[in-house]
Amino acid sequence: MNRRVDYLVTEEEINLTRGPSGLGFNIVGGTDQQYVSKDSGIFVSRIKENGAAALDGRLQEGDKILSVNGQDLKNLLHQDAVDLFRNAGYAVSLRVQHRIQVQNGPLGHRSEGESNAVPAAVVLVSVFALTVVAAWAFMRYRQRL
Repeated sequence: MNRRVDYLVTEEEINLTRGPSGLGFNIVGGTDQQYVSKDSGIFVSRIKENGAAALDGRLQEGDKILSVNGQDLKNLLHQDAVDLFRNAGYAVSLRVQHRIQVQNGPLGHRSEGESNAVPAAVVLVSVFALTVVAAWAFMRYRQRL
């Protein structure tokens, strides 16, 4: 069944301190190698285990990085973005956009306020029927002994 997928978009400021392995994440994207269709932004492709980003815990794979130390990442080539991160210094401030997937019901098959849940009556009748069958089977088994 087709389901409509919506996204909750939030922004957050994340401050990281560069560690032995850098900031602890890899990026993809840029005007020369779009990662997301019709979006030339810079995205987190991988969080390195025990890196600065992993230890902080807020940056996630798939997050879009909007700025580094206040410098906007719009319309940058991938290599220019990489250079910006490498030269960002020891304490780095990232403006990040998180997209959280929110899944809704089937397209066009639900009216406003209508639930996807199974009605309680259906559940209760089913449980009652199973109980009756189990009791009947138990009584028959007991009579044979």
